[in-house]
Amino acid sequence: MAQSLITGIKNASLKNKIFFSVTAVILLISVLIALFTRWILISTLTSELKLRGLGIGYSVAESCKSDILTNNIPRLTSQVFDARLGGRRELVGYVLILDKQDRILAHTFTSDIPEQIAAANPIDPESDFRIQLLHAGKDPVYDVAVAVNEGIYRIGSVRVGLYEKHIDQLINKLRTTFVGFVSMVTLFFFIVSHLLSQYITLPITKLTRVSDEISRGSFDYQLDMEKELLHGSVKDEVRQLSLSFINMTNRIKESQAKLKESDNKYRSLFASGPNPIFVLDSATLAILSANPSAEEAYGYTKEELVGRPFTDLGPFALDDSQWTEFNTQQAGNVTTVSSKVQYFKKGGEAFFVNVHACPAPYENKHALIVATTDISEMVEKDSQLIHASKMTSLGEMSAGIAHELNQPLNAIKMGSEFLEMMIEKQIPIPEQECCQVVREISSQVDRAVDIIRRLRDFGRKTDFTKEKILINDPINSVQDIIGRQLQLQNIDVQLQLTAGLPPILAHHNHIEQVIFNLMTNARDAINAKVETGMGNPQRNIIIKSYAANDQVVVEVTDTGSGIDPAVKDQIFEAFFTTKKMGEGMGLGLSITNGIVEDYGGQIHIESVEGQGTTFKLSFPAAR
Repeated sequence: MAQSLITGIKNASLKNKIFFSVTAVILLISVLIALFTRWILISTLTSELKLRGLGIGYSVAESCKSDILTNNIPRLTSQVFDARLGGRRELVGYVLILDKQDRILAHTFTSDIPEQIAAANPIDPESDFRIQLLHAGKDPVYDVAVAVNEGIYRIGSVRVGLYEKHIDQLINKLRTTFVGFVSMVTLFFFIVSHLLSQYITLPITKLTRVSDEISRGSFDYQLDMEKELLHGSVKDEVRQLSLSFINMTNRIKESQAKLKESDNKYRSLFASGPNPIFVLDSATLAILSANPSAEEAYGYTKEELVGRPFTDLGPFALDDSQWTEFNTQQAGNVTTVSSKVQYFKKGGEAFFVNVHACPAPYENKHALIVATTDISEMVEKDSQLIHASKMTSLGEMSAGIAHELNQPLNAIKMGSEFLEMMIEKQIPIPEQECCQVVREISSQVDRAVDIIRRLRDFGRKTDFTKEKILINDPINSVQDIIGRQLQLQNIDVQLQLTAGLPPILAHHNHIEQVIFNLMTNARDAINAKVETGMGNPQRNIIIKSYAANDQVVVEVTDTGSGIDPAVKDQIFEAFFTTKKMGEGMGLGLSITNGIVEDYGGQIHIESVEGQGTTFKLSFPAAR
C-alpha cells in the first residue's frame, strides 16, 4: 500500500505534486492548530474552574465561621445548599463543611457520602487550600478544599466538588464552531493551492508543449506567454526559467538557420568546387562521397569512387603526429597532408597534386574531408626551372669540364699516335708494351665515358617522385663532378660522411642539385673573400653527414666571406643575389630551399661575416 502510494506520488504531474503537497501541509498545520487550541482551552477552562471553586469555597468559609464555632448544624446545612443554588447546580457537585478534626458537619448529599470523598483531599497545615481530582462515581470531580481560619487558628474546612464534565461540555460547544472554522479555512486553502499549482505550472506546461514541438523539428512554434515574459514586470524563478528556455529556443532556431545556411554553402561548394573533394571514413579511408570535380579529374563515376579505398588513387600516409593532430583539432581546421605527390587517374595516367584534409562529422561518422589540387603544370614549370638552373651550372663549368675531358682524350690521342707511328715504321711492338698501351687507352675511354655519364645524369630533367636514397650518394656524385675543378682553384674539399645512415625520401638528382648549389655558392664566397683580402686566407669546404633525432643531417661549411646579417633573412627569396650584375640571377638558394621543403626538410644558416658560413640541411629519416 505504502509502496503504491509512493509510486503514485512519483508518477504524478508537477501540478498535482504541488497541489497535494500544499494541501497536506495545510491539513497538517490545521490538525496541529486544532490540537494546540484544544490544549489551550482545556488548560484555560481547568484553571478557570479551579478559581471558581476556590471562590465558592472561600465564600462559604467566610460565612460559616461562627456556625462552626457554635456547632450550628442547621445553619451550616442551609449554607451548603445555598452554595449550589441557581446556575451553580450544573457546576457544583457537592459542598462539605468539616470541623478541625475533619468531621463532616454539613453536606449536600441526599444519600450516604461516598467513602472516596469523605476521607479525600486533606489540607496540609502549612497551606490554606488544596485541589485534587477525584474519581468518585461516574463523573470525575475537582475537589477544592479551603481552610476556615479564625485568627491564627484553623477551626475547620470547606470542600467544594466541581464537575470535570463541565469543561467537556464547554469544549463540545466550541468544537462544532472550531471544526466549521477549520473546515472553511481548509477549503479556502484547498482552492488557493489548486489555483497556485496551476499558476506555477502553467509556464512549465507551455514549455513542455514547446519542447514537444521542438522534438518534432518544429522551431516556428510561438509561445503565447512570450510577450508577457519579455515585457511583463513579473520575474519569478519559473518565469526566469521560461525566459531562459525561450532564449535557448531562439538560439536553437538561429543555430538551425545558420547550420542550414552553412549546409547549403557546403553542398554548393562541394558540388561546384573546381578542385576534387572526397569524404573519407577516418578509420578505413574508404571514400564515402565525392564531388563532380573528382569524377572529372580522376575519370571515375561517383558510383565507382564510393566504397573504393582512397589509397587506390595515390598515397595518403599519415604519421602518428598527424593522426594526433586530426584527433585533437576542431572540425574545419585544414592540414596539409602532403605536397607534390603523384596520383593516378582511371587508366593509370599520373599527375601531381597537393593533398589537404580536415576532420568533419559526416552522417554520424568521424570523417575526413580531403581536397586534392592538380599542380602538374606548376611541377612541370618547377622542373623546367631546376633544369634551367642545372644547365646554367653546367655552362659555368664548361671550361673546367672541357679541361677534365681533355686529359683522357689527350691520353687516348697519345696512345693511338704511338701505335700508328710504330705500325708505319714497321717497328715491332713488344706484346706486353702493346697490351699496356691498349689498356691505358681503354681506361681513359672509361674515364671520359664516366665524366659524360655523370654530366648526363646531372643534367637530366627529372620529376618530383620520391624514393629512398642514401644522402651520401648524391654528395659523392657532386664531388666527382666538380671536385677536380675546385682543386684546380686551390679549394680543399673535405668529406666527413658517416657510413650507415638511414635513407631519406627524396630524389637523387634533386639532392645533387641542392649540394651542387651549396658547393658552388661556397666556392664563390671563398673567391670573393680572396678578392677583397679580408680575414683568414684558408680555402676550405667541409661537408658532413650524420643522424640526429630521427633526422638525417648534412652540413656544408665554407671559410668564405660569410653573410651580411642585414640580408640573412632574404637569401632564400627568388631573384635575390649579392653578386655583381651578370654573375647570377638569385635563383640558386631559392630553388635549393624549395627542393628541401618538398622533401619535408629544413635549412638552417649559421654565418659569421668574414669567417664563413654553414648551411645545415635536415631531412626526416624514411621509415
